[in-house]
Amino acid sequence: MQLFPFFGKILSQEKAPSLLFIFNGQDFKVHVKMDDDYIKKPYFCLPGSVAESAIADSCLACFDYTNALADVVVGYMGAPLDASGKMEDTFQTLTVRNSRGKNMAQVAVDAGRLRFGEEAIGSGSHEKISTATVASDSIVQAMVGGEVKEKGLPRFIGEVMAVVMRNIGPKGIGFARYSIDYHILRNYLHILDEWDDDQTEKAMPRYARDIINRYLEQDESFAKLKDNILAKRTKGKEFGAADSQL
Repeated sequence: MQLFPFFGKILSQEKAPSLLFIFNGQDFKVHVKMDDDYIKKPYFCLPGSVAESAIADSCLACFDYTNALADVVVGYMGAPLDASGKMEDTFQTLTVRNSRGKNMAQVAVDAGRLRFGEEAIGSGSHEKISTATVASDSIVQAMVGGEVKEKGLPRFIGEVMAVVMRNIGPKGIGFARYSIDYHILRNYLHILDEWDDDQTEKAMPRYARDIINRYLEQDESFAKLKDNILAKRTKGKEFGAADSQL
């Protein structure tokens, strides 16, 4: 990941300052913490090309977004942002999958290193926003020959959209489901674009295939994205065959 070009685009600076972490979540903003400042910028204000330097190819072929084999997982998905709106001040979601994970969490509690909040809850439908996000994703747009916008929305409009999406979009566990589905769907389209059908099937765990098949059956817009990628791949093969005969 090329950090300086990536953060430079976010902060509109030639050089990125000393950074501690970047975070994005249910407020539909990117969070950047620096030594002497904390900046939040709506997704919608970022240039579409920012994803190219921000996401490694290996990440686009990964379906383990939930760290499925871990005994304990800690992350921001599903955890509500508190009044400060800063990651460092908010609770994180703790997922305990088995007795070993439960024991690990208890050891941390006994040592005074972990404090439990309320049980994670959620609300809101996530399916439509998942496919809408996939369709507008700059990486997906590049796959299907769409326009990758070099400029994001003006700051004021982006802030308004972030407020609207935070109020009408899925929350808590609902947001986690949205984020998981979005990444699985986008990554499926990526490997479908890069590999053949056999490799694509082998690369996906069963739960990812189940999610993808549900969307293919129930969402016409996502099925159309798949068809567009397959058509492009077929056209590329035909061109290659014709070229080899010249």
